[in-house]
Amino acid sequence: MALKFRNVDALPTDPVNTWPYEALVTAIERGLVPDWHPIFDELKRDPWGPVSRKIERYLSYAPVDGFTTLFRLAIERARSNAENRERAEVAEQVRSAIAASGLTAAQFAERIGTSASRLSTYATGAVTPSSHLLLRIEQCAKPSTAPRSATR
Repeated sequence: MALKFRNVDALPTDPVNTWPYEALVTAIERGLVPDWHPIFDELKRDPWGPVSRKIERYLSYAPVDGFTTLFRLAIERARSNAENRERAEVAEQVRSAIAASGLTAAQFAERIGTSASRLSTYATGAVTPSSHLLLRIEQCAKPSTAPRSATR
């Protein structure tokens, strides 16, 4: 049986991010797996967005069962995957900055005020640099801030 919403200005075929809270609850409680796919897709697209927050609100009082556990796990996985992508993106920024600077990794590390081994953890994504260190990394990559050659 197809999912239907009552007393809301939304259709199950509308984008999930336009559904009101009551529509999401209806889809979770009365929907089937195919009805949940658009919700899961939206969670993947925006793990901390309004849909995720609405589902978290529902989960805060809903009885713990297989369905609510599934939605909790979907939110956790979407957020974890997003954080992994972000960590990889920052690592790529670090590697690009080192390459653009024209310095060796050891020189670059010294220039930004860290050790070569710590810089390596940033470049591999094992550790994410702080915001102020990331700014220094980006600034050190700019040609105008790179050290000048001793010979003219």
